[in-house]
Amino acid sequence: MAKQPHLLVEEGDLNDIALIPGDPGRVDRIANLCDSSEVVAENREYKVVNAEYEGTDLTICSTGIGCPSAAIAVEELHAVGVETVIRVGTTGALQSGIEIGDMVVATGAAKNEGTSKRYESVEYPAVPDYGVLSALVDSAEANDEDVHVGPIASDDAFYAETDEYVEEWEEANILSVEMEAAAVFSLTRRRDMRAGAICTVDGNLVEGTQKGETEADELPEKAKNNVERAIRITLDAVVELAE
Repeated sequence: MAKQPHLLVEEGDLNDIALIPGDPGRVDRIANLCDSSEVVAENREYKVVNAEYEGTDLTICSTGIGCPSAAIAVEELHAVGVETVIRVGTTGALQSGIEIGDMVVATGAAKNEGTSKRYESVEYPAVPDYGVLSALVDSAEANDEDVHVGPIASDDAFYAETDEYVEEWEEANILSVEMEAAAVFSLTRRRDMRAGAICTVDGNLVEGTQKGETEADELPEKAKNNVERAIRITLDAVVELAE
């Protein structure tokens, strides 16, 4: 098999379980919490690293921003034998009382994006694998972490999230909005893979805050700190899933 054109990897290069943050910089942050790591490939928005955490081998692969680039990553990871992917990302809260730095584990994702619609009808569900979902929740509880568990929305247009959209999502009891999970969940179901997602809240759209609005950096300090806590939850979940 030739190398995949975007991830620049081939069969046998990667491990069975992959963490898929959007930000390539977060690949390094995850790798630094592992016991060992090695860069496999870097191209465009994709950085791929193999790592070991508490005796468990895993891969870390960034996906960039949005469902189109995330779908490319999932397709190419599947092509080289990856069986499970877990999104470790950030998200904007859609319910009052969900605070910056809180963590959300998704039970499903509304398809307010275009990529999954190229694969299937909008009526097909975009949901995580139950085993991965359970492992993330179990890991959070084992770490004495509170997480919000429920449905989220995936949206293509960061700057087109109008007040009307936010109001509709809030009324539907959607917990938060991000930009990748719907395509990840839809594709992994179709490819007979497992998937899950845990995201750290970086703003609350109902309360009028978005990431980048309160500080000079993209993420508020509390969100940056709690991203690491979400990573640790996910790494412990990986160990559970590999048993």
